[in-house]
Amino acid sequence: MPNMSLKKNEMPTQAADVRNKNFSEVALGYSEEQALDEAKRCLHCKNKPCVTGCPVRIDIPEFIAKVAQGEFEEAYKIIQRSSSLPAVCGRVCPQETQCEQVCVRGIKGEPVGIGRLERFVADRHNELSRQKPDQPKGNGRKVAVVGSGPAGLTCAGDLAKKGYSVTIFEALHLAGGVLVYGIPEFRLPKAIVQKEIDSLKELGVRVETNMVIGKVLSIDELMDEYGYEAVFIGSGAGLPKFMRIPGENLKGVYSANEFLTRVNLMKAYKQDSWTPIHNAKRVAVVGGGNVAMDAARCAKRLGAQEVYIVYRRSLAELPARKEEVEHAMEEGIVFKLLNNPTEILGDDKFNVTGIKCVEMELGEPDSSGRRRPVEKNGSEFIIDVDCVIMSIGTSPNPLIKSTTKGLETESWGGIIADEATGQTSRKGVFAGGDAVTGAATVILAMGAGKNAASAIDKYLTEK
Repeated sequence: MPNMSLKKNEMPTQAADVRNKNFSEVALGYSEEQALDEAKRCLHCKNKPCVTGCPVRIDIPEFIAKVAQGEFEEAYKIIQRSSSLPAVCGRVCPQETQCEQVCVRGIKGEPVGIGRLERFVADRHNELSRQKPDQPKGNGRKVAVVGSGPAGLTCAGDLAKKGYSVTIFEALHLAGGVLVYGIPEFRLPKAIVQKEIDSLKELGVRVETNMVIGKVLSIDELMDEYGYEAVFIGSGAGLPKFMRIPGENLKGVYSANEFLTRVNLMKAYKQDSWTPIHNAKRVAVVGGGNVAMDAARCAKRLGAQEVYIVYRRSLAELPARKEEVEHAMEEGIVFKLLNNPTEILGDDKFNVTGIKCVEMELGEPDSSGRRRPVEKNGSEFIIDVDCVIMSIGTSPNPLIKSTTKGLETESWGGIIADEATGQTSRKGVFAGGDAVTGAATVILAMGAGKNAASAIDKYLTEK
């Protein structure tokens, strides 16, 4: 009998006034009873619109049907056919703008909690399963993957399942890319990321860390000297952008990338951490995306008394996920909307003392379709802060393009690659994820990695 409730089962969470003082996971996950009840809300539509809305094409109704029957491991196997990172996706995918956005149940109520069910299934498998995946029969061909973020991990996993010998080259000392350096522990525990990486290693994928491709080795060397027949570039977009306003060189000004890397990858929140971070009491985070929410919520957990999100548009235009905005508000983050920084102020020792802003109002839509913010005359004011975190976007690091022959890039640094296959201007070199599109979502990067793996297989089979 279907569950015709108009509302999803609520996700249990830590209380806001407790979680904003720790780095433990905020969302606690469904119980078995909740998962069974939520799965029965699925109507199993004939045309499966939710599958169309999923960038990696998980057979969503099929896995949910198994959950409703209590066959949780079978549900996991269905998800794993399409996704190498189910426990990650169940936590950080923007389902509300993808699979759940087109769910039929959403027409007259809330959509089925697809992401919450995916998380439940993956967590249960990771907790209980001891079975290692079967090692695919090798085909004797080598592929290199640059970057161990979601695009690289997905591409590597799909190729390994087809019998390729795959090596991932990661610039940092720990694999996982943005999943480990960019997303906080309270949203995505690093043990979960490590579990997914370990699963890929069990398939035969090798991971080489501290390998800055373009410096330690070039892509040309990987192909010409080390015998890799194809290369996938999934190196992300880790080069931060700044506003180029006065005061950005003061002590206490961070890019969100640096701030989050110190917190997430280098554990700056631990008392015995060896990486320094500013002991701020009043923090301004400039930007309105998911990364800005992550930075603001981390600052609060590090002991800041006041944390502000400074964003030049209104709440309606805020690009961050609704859930992340709600969590930030519940945790005491103050939203300074329709405000834009013009200068960061400092003292004679070059420490931040404040951020000068102007009030904005929304005018006509710009090329993105959002209403363009226009400055109000005579509206200048100052927010007293001792730390500013810039979270206004990133672009790909130019190192790979500058050291790879015949690799064409966009004027802003993105690698030019075919949208469907990831094929670049250099024969045998494919690319996908943020290195091509600029900063986007984990699941879109995974979709690009999946498409590239299929194209690489076709390329090498026909070679």
